[in-house]
Amino acid sequence: MKAIQSALLVILVAAMSASAADYDAAKAKALGADDYGMKKYVMAFLYKGPNRDRPKEEAQALQKAHMDNIGRLAEQGTLILAGPFFGDGDLRGIYVFDVASIEEAKKLTETDPAIQQGSLRMDLKEWYGSAALLEVTKIHETIAKQSP
Repeated sequence: MKAIQSALLVILVAAMSASAADYDAAKAKALGADDYGMKKYVMAFLYKGPNRDRPKEEAQALQKAHMDNIGRLAEQGTLILAGPFFGDGDLRGIYVFDVASIEEAKKLTETDPAIQQGSLRMDLKEWYGSAALLEVTKIHETIAKQSP
C-alpha cells in the first residue's frame, strides 16, 4: 500500500512539473489568469420570464432580437459563452460574461430584448473558472459550419 502511495505521489509531482514546464507567462497575463490559470467571471442563468405568451410571429422576432444581442455582446468580447439547456424546464440557458462585477453583467443583460420584454429573467452569480475559457470563441469559429 505504501509503495502505491509513493508511486502515486511521484506521478503527481511529475505531472505538476510537466504542467509548470508548459506554463506560458505571456498567455496567462493576456488572459488575466491567476497563479492557478483561473479568473473570475459572471455567470447568468436564464429562466422563463413572466411574459412568454405572445403570437408566433412576435415570439420569432423576439428570439431573433435575442440572438442578435448575443452576437453583439460576443463581438464586443464581454459575452464569452452562451447556450440553451435541453428540455422545457424553467431554466432555459446560460451566459458567461468576462466582466468585473455583477452590476456590469446586469447592465449587459438589460440590453437583451427578451429580458426587456419579460420573456426571460436572469439570475447572476460570480464564478471562478479557467482563464482559457476566453479562447473558446476563437476555437469555435474554426469548427462551426454555420451560425445560429
